[in-house]
Amino acid sequence: AQDALNNGEVPVGCLMVYDNQVVGKGRNEVNETKNATQHAEMVAIDQVLDWCEMNSKKSTDVFENIVLYVTVEPCIMCAGALRLLSCGSVLNVSGDDIPDTGTKFKCIGGYQAEKAIEFLKTFYKQENPNAPKSKVRKKE
Repeated sequence: AQDALNNGEVPVGCLMVYDNQVVGKGRNEVNETKNATQHAEMVAIDQVLDWCEMNSKKSTDVFENIVLYVTVEPCIMCAGALRLLSCGSVLNVSGDDIPDTGTKFKCIGGYQAEKAIEFLKTFYKQENPNAPKSKVRKKE
C-alpha cells in the first residue's frame, strides 16, 4: 500500500499465498497504466496465473487454496473476479454476523487498520496529477 501511495495510486496492497508461499502480490497501478482494472487484486491475480503456468499447476486448484491478504475490502470488480476464480468465499466480513456455511472461515480484521486508514487519508488529500488543468481543484 505504501508503494502505491508513493507512486500516486490509491494505497491498496494485496498478497496471495499458496502453500505458505507468496505466489502473487500487487498494488494499485490504475494511474500508472491508465487502466482502470489494474487494482491490487487484479495485478496479483495475473501474477498467480503466471506462477501456475511456470509451475505446471492448475489455476483452479491453486485459487481454491489461496489465502488472500488485502489492505482494504475488495471492490465489487475484484470481489467478482476472486469469486469467479473460486478464491474461497467473498463475504462482507466487517460485521459480526457471518452465516454458518459448514466451512470454517477465518478472518482477522483490523490488522494495521489505522495505518491503512492513514494511507487513504493521505492519498485523498493530494491533487490528481492526471486531471486536466481546467478540472484541478484547490484542496483546503
